[in-house]
Amino acid sequence: MQKNSYKSILYFITIVIAVTLGIQVYWNFKNYEAGKQQLINEVQISLDNAVDQYYEKLAKDQTIGFASKSGDLGNFLGSSKFDSIIKNIDTTRARFNNIDFLESTHFEGVSIFRGKETDSIDEYLEISELSDSAKIDIRVSSPDSVHFRFQEHPLQALTSKIVISINQETIELKEIDSLFQKELQRKNVYVDYGITYIDPMKEEKKLNSKISFETSLSTKSKSSYLPLDSSLELFFTNTTRSILKKNLFGILLSFILVGSVIGCLLYLLKIINHQKQLAELKNDLISNITHEFKTPIATISAALEGIQSFNKENDPKKTKKYVEMSSNQLGKLNTMVEKILETATLDSEELQLNLEETNLVSLIDTVTKKHQANSPNKKISFDSSHENIWKKIDAFHFENAINNIVDNAIKYGGDTIVVSIKNTNTNISIEIQDDGTSLNKANRDKIFEKFYRVPKGNTHDVKGFGIGLFYTKTIIEKHQGSIQLLLDQQKTNFKITLPNG
Repeated sequence: MQKNSYKSILYFITIVIAVTLGIQVYWNFKNYEAGKQQLINEVQISLDNAVDQYYEKLAKDQTIGFASKSGDLGNFLGSSKFDSIIKNIDTTRARFNNIDFLESTHFEGVSIFRGKETDSIDEYLEISELSDSAKIDIRVSSPDSVHFRFQEHPLQALTSKIVISINQETIELKEIDSLFQKELQRKNVYVDYGITYIDPMKEEKKLNSKISFETSLSTKSKSSYLPLDSSLELFFTNTTRSILKKNLFGILLSFILVGSVIGCLLYLLKIINHQKQLAELKNDLISNITHEFKTPIATISAALEGIQSFNKENDPKKTKKYVEMSSNQLGKLNTMVEKILETATLDSEELQLNLEETNLVSLIDTVTKKHQANSPNKKISFDSSHENIWKKIDAFHFENAINNIVDNAIKYGGDTIVVSIKNTNTNISIEIQDDGTSLNKANRDKIFEKFYRVPKGNTHDVKGFGIGLFYTKTIIEKHQGSIQLLLDQQKTNFKITLPNG
C-alpha cells in the first residue's frame, strides 16, 4: 500500500470521527436545551397547580353560601345562628371557625354551600336573576381589622341566596411549598428552589431566600386565583441532574452509537495498518529470500565451475570438496523451501499431528547435544526435574519447534544457553534461557508473528524469514500448550507450557 494512500485514509477516518463527535455533541446540547425548557415548563405548571390547589382549599374555608327555595333566608339572616357564624370568623387565619360543625347543623328551609359549591346555587334554585342575590365581602387586612362590604343589593333585599367570602391580601408560602413539592414528586422533577411573594401592598415574603440569589432560572405563577397586583415567583437551581435523568436513554443511545461508529472506524484503521505492515513484511521477505537464495546458488555455481574448469585432471579430493560444498548449499536451499511450504501448510489448517507417546527428556536432550556439537563456542546445558517425562506429541514437529528456539538462542542470544524441563501435577514446563539482551519489550508482542524479524537497521543483517517462531507457536498451540517470551534479570527466556495429561 502506498504511503500517500494510507495517509489519506488515516486523515479521512480522523475527519469522520471528528465530525461524528461534533454532530453528537451538538445533538446532545440541543436535547439538553430542549430538556431545560421542558423542565421550566413543568416547574411552571407545577407551581400553577400548587397555587390553584391552595386557593381551592382556601375557598372551602373562606366561602359559604346560603340558599332557600321557600323564602326563609331573610329569617335565617336575622337569627342568632347567623350572628354566631359571623362572630366565628378567625381573623388570624382568615377563615371560619367550626365550619365542619356548621355543615353538620340543620337549618330549616336553608341549604348550605361551601367553596366551589357556591357556583351551583343557581342550579339548586333553578334561577339566575341578579336581583335575587347578594354577596357579603369580608376583607381581613390584619388580625384586628375586619371590613364588611355588601355588593349588588342591601341585605334586606335578599330573597333566595347569599354568599359570604373572606378575602386576604397574603398567602401562606409554607402551604404553597408543600403542595408544590407534591406536584414535583408526581412529575419526577427534583430541583432546589426558593419562593418569593409580593402582595398588592408591595410587601415581600420569601421562602428559601438563599436560592433566589444564587440561581438565574426563575418562573412566575400565571394562576388567575392570585390577588390583583400580586406576584408569586419561583427561583430554582440544580436542574442539570433532572434534565440528564429525563434524557438519560437518549444520551446513552447516542454514546453507544457514536462509540460503535468510532470503534468500527478504529478497527478498520487497525486492519488497514495491519495490511500495510503485512505488505511491508512480504516485500521484506521477498527481498530476503532473494538474498538468501543467491548465496547457495552462487556457491553451487562456483563449485560446478570449479569442477569443469579447474579439475581437468579429475582429482578425487577436489571433486569431493566441490560436491560436498554443492550438497551443503542444496541442503540449505531445501531447508528454506521446506520452511516456506510449512508456513503455507499452517495457514491452510491442513497440518495434522501424528501423536505418539514420547519421552520429552530424551527428545530435548538429543536436540541440546546436537546444537552443542555444532556450536562449540557456545555453552549449552540441559536440566530435567525427572529422568523420564512421557507425553503424547508429534515428535517430528515438536522437535522442530524446540530446535527453532535453540537455534535462535545460538544466533541472536548470549553465550550461555540453559534448556530445562519440569513436570508438575498440572503441567509440563520447558524453558530455553540465554544471557543475551538483543530482545526488548517492543519485540515481545510481535516476535511470534509471521514474517516478523527483529530489525537491525539493514534488512540483510537479519538472517532467516521470520517463520521459525511463528511455526513454533503454531505447533505448541496445536499440542494445546502455550509459549511466551519472558524478559527479566538481563535474560531472555522462552517458556513453553503443556497440559499434563
